[in-house]
Formats: sequence, structure tokens, C-alpha cells
Amino acid sequence: MKKINFITITIIINLLLSSCASTPMANEIGTNTVAQKPSATAEEAPQSYEQSSANARIDDGRTVVGISMPDKLLERWNHDGIFLKEHFEKEGCEVILKYADNLIDTQISDIRSMIDGGADLLVITAVDGAALSSVLDKAKSQGIKIIAYDRLLMNSPSVDYYVSYDNYKVGVLQAEYVISALRLEKSSQTKTIEFVTGDPVDNNARYFYQGAVDTLMPYLESGKLSVLSNQQGFYETSTAQWSTDIAQQRLQIILNSYYPENVRLDAVLCANDSTALGATRALESDYNGQNSVVVTGQDADVANIYSIIEGKQSMTVFKALRDESVVAVALGLSILSDETPDAELITRSGWKFECSYNTTDYDNGSKIIPSYLLSPITITKDNLEKELFDTGYYARNGSGLIYAVE
Repeated sequence: MKKINFITITIIINLLLSSCASTPMANEIGTNTVAQKPSATAEEAPQSYEQSSANARIDDGRTVVGISMPDKLLERWNHDGIFLKEHFEKEGCEVILKYADNLIDTQISDIRSMIDGGADLLVITAVDGAALSSVLDKAKSQGIKIIAYDRLLMNSPSVDYYVSYDNYKVGVLQAEYVISALRLEKSSQTKTIEFVTGDPVDNNARYFYQGAVDTLMPYLESGKLSVLSNQQGFYETSTAQWSTDIAQQRLQIILNSYYPENVRLDAVLCANDSTALGATRALESDYNGQNSVVVTGQDADVANIYSIIEGKQSMTVFKALRDESVVAVALGLSILSDETPDAELITRSGWKFECSYNTTDYDNGSKIIPSYLLSPITITKDNLEKELFDTGYYARNGSGLIYAVE
């Protein structure tokens, strides 16, 4: 008897099952009614076995949210992932949370499994914002809505919304602090600065960098600020995966090459706290200057709060991650209720924090992405207690150790 190919049987069975699928009833999330999820038609069925995993997509009336975070290495992604999961679950959603270990292929695989697992909404913080176009298009073709969370997803028309902080302003705040701390407006002496920017594949890093450089440019052009290493461009100052070790090693090389004993370094503009941690370690081990060096940061990581208290780091830019997550959850629930969110979502929500709706500035290369942007704040030793501890974002245990309040 002639053998029947197992793959052929699988395809036939899947197609039959797909054509018999029934349309699920609408779900409710809190007070929001979720729109019905349309069943796939035979015309939409995959044409090859390699694509046939789409037939395994679960469509049984559940409301499923897929959350894809880049890694667990940075403190903040752990907090974001957990907070988002807990709050979507409180509203009746089933949540699939995955961390990609900073691997693009892993993130793509994670998102595919969320699609096949019946996701109605994807909340994605990309490892590489420009590397997910294909899997995003697959999600969009199945009616799944997509929120880019914190990092803009690039080169894809499939992205529906973007939730983040005003990332350009982060760089502006860092630069403004440097200008004030070095008294550049009044000083007649040339001050020196070095740049330690972020991960070159993280689109946010470009906004941080541009905000800082645009603000400092008048002083760089006038000669009030000087970069002795001549390393000023985004790529030549970037730090892969925001690595503390890479930031430390690069600055150590700069210090040993351009800042021998008695050559003064006045500031290191670091894009975030993990790179700032590397910079402060490099300064401790390889800088012979007698002056204290201004070091910027971002995220208010616990280790860096200690650094600010100890005088090793000068400032950080704080982004209340819970507020960003609150916006993402509210946006997601509105989308799942078959609404088309806009600025009215902010008015209706009555948040106590500042948030703006932007439909002009965040072009991902395919279209302008409607964006909800929160405002960051500068944290120094002077306002640290008020802004971080009195507000309940951080606390101290019985031994005085600082920890982030979940």
C-alpha cells in the first residue's frame, strides 16, 4: 500500500478543524467588554507546513495578553514585567510573560508562541526594535493589537501604539544638569566631558543621546566644553547591551589615553545607571585627578542610589515605572474593549502624573505611531528622599538597606 505522508494528514486535519471553528463569546475585563475575536476562514489558512503553526492558535474566548521583555539583567525589566502581568491579571486577562535573555531569535520565538497561544494583545519591549517586523506582521494579520512598550518598534506598519517616557527629555535633563554643575554659563575656562551612550540597537538610546547633544552643542561649538578623546558620535560612544563592564572598560581606556595625571576630566555623561556604574568604577580605579567628576545616569537603580548618596554619581533621571505600566494597562484594556484610544484616555483616567498624547514625533520608519509619553524628573542627593522614599517608590528595611517597593 502506498504510504500517506504524515505532514499531509496533519495539514488536512488542521484545515478541517479551522473551517469548523466557532466564534467565541465576548469576554469582560473589569468594566470593559472585549470585542469578539473573528475565526479564521479557509482563505486565511497557511499555504505551507512551515506556516501551519498558525492553525494551532488558540481561539477559545479567553482574553490573552502577551508580554515580551528583553531580559532580566536590567533591574527595571523585572519590575515592569511583573507589574504589567499582575495588573492585567487583576482585570481578568490571562497573561503570557516571557524574557528574551537579550537574544533577538529568542524574542521572535517567544512572540510566535504568544500568537499561537491565542494572544489578543502584545506588549513588547524589543531587544532590537528593528528586528521584529516579520513576526509583528504575522500578529497583525491575525488581528492582534501591538503596543510598543518603552522602546519604539521600528520599520513596521503593524505597531498600533507606543507607551514610554519622553526619551529626548531624558537627555535634555542630563545635559542641563552638566551645564549647571559645571557653571558653563559663567565659566571662562574650558571644561572637559566624555560621553558613554547606550545600546546602539535600542532606539531609545538615540533619543537620550540626541537630547543631550542638542542641549550641549552650543558649549561644544563655542569651546566651553571639550571632548579630549574626540569620541562624540552616537555609535563610537555606544555601549552594547547597556553593559556595566563594557562602559567601565571603554572609559578606562579613555582615561589612560587622554587623562594622565593632572589632566582634568569634569564630566561623564552616561545614558543610564548601568553605564554610570561602569563609569564610576573606572574613575575610582583609573582617574588620577583631584577633582570630583560629574556623572549622570538614568533609572534610579538601587546600586546607583547608593552611589548618589556616597557622592560617586551626581544625578539620575527617574522614570516612575509603575506609572508607565499603569498607562500601558489602561491603554491595553481600552484596545481590548474595541475602542480607539486617543488623548481622551488621559482625561478619562485622571492620572496624578503627567502624561501627553503625541501623534507627530515618533516615526518608526513606516508610519507615525500614536504615543503616550510620561515626563521624567531629575534626582540628586538633595531631592532623593522626597522624590523616591517619601513617595513610596523605595524604602529601607530594618537594617537600613534600600529596596524598590513593588
